Amino acid sequence: MDSTDTQVGHGEAGRADAVRTEKDSSQDLAGLEAGLDALDAVQTRRTPFRQTFVKKILPPVTAVVLVLVVWQILVWAKVTDSYKLPAPSAVWDEVRTAWLEGTLLEYIWTSVSRGLLGFLMALAIGTPLGLIVARVRFVRAAIGPILSGLQSLPSVAWVPPAVIWLGLNDQMMFAVILLGAVPSIANGLVAGVDQVPPLFLRAGRTLGATGLRHTWHIVMPAALPGYLAGLKQGWAFSWRSLMAAEIIAQSPDLGMGLGQLLEAGRTNSSMSQVFFAILLILIVGIAIDLLIFSPLERRVLRSRGLLVRS
Repeated sequence: MDSTDTQVGHGEAGRADAVRTEKDSSQDLAGLEAGLDALDAVQTRRTPFRQTFVKKILPPVTAVVLVLVVWQILVWAKVTDSYKLPAPSAVWDEVRTAWLEGTLLEYIWTSVSRGLLGFLMALAIGTPLGLIVARVRFVRAAIGPILSGLQSLPSVAWVPPAVIWLGLNDQMMFAVILLGAVPSIANGLVAGVDQVPPLFLRAGRTLGATGLRHTWHIVMPAALPGYLAGLKQGWAFSWRSLMAAEIIAQSPDLGMGLGQLLEAGRTNSSMSQVFFAILLILIVGIAIDLLIFSPLERRVLRSRGLLVRS
């Protein structure tokens, strides 16, 4: 009887374990299906304007208002001389004067056109360079450390040699932009390629993707998040390099960009003009990020199920 009871107990325990295992498996499968459904789910309704205003518009507007309030309080408290810290109204007068004189858009366009053209040139050079460095071991061992060193080198260091080599012209500006942005774009792509799962590469070869087709259809899409991060950093380096070049290199043939405007304010000891130039530089940098890179980043993340549609 004892032996029979023991066998029956073991049988019931085995059936209980089997039921428990089956239940856990069904729960795991249900969780997986729910996750896949969440990735495939698309919200077709539009986000209410009130929600968009509260989440996306109100926070930066509040931050700007707080900065202006603190700035004005410091001016009223006379923490320093007025010629060192102008009032926000004085900076606004600079903006208004430049707009009425028709020079405001000229300042912005001179720098933006140079920066975007230089960035596109850096993109055309840095992308194939990054692919070569990432895929060819000998090239990576030879110039990989050089790219990292160039990326850490301050952009302003290239302005004096570029002036000596090329003179005071737009070619000098583009040379400084390229030397500042190309290493960042190339290193970003290298980092993205290094993070591609080897299984993707083997699957691509198994399906017949080799050579340029393998690079275009397998490597680049898989490395896109890291590559996009390199592009954002490359634009930041392009913009900073351009500002450094415009501040140092002064010539009537170069026109009046934002960097020249900033240096003109320093030369004239006009802090209101200096703050005006800094404000424009910040606005352009933020606008490029919000209008170009942030939508691209959201699209890439959303396509990988890493960002909920809103």
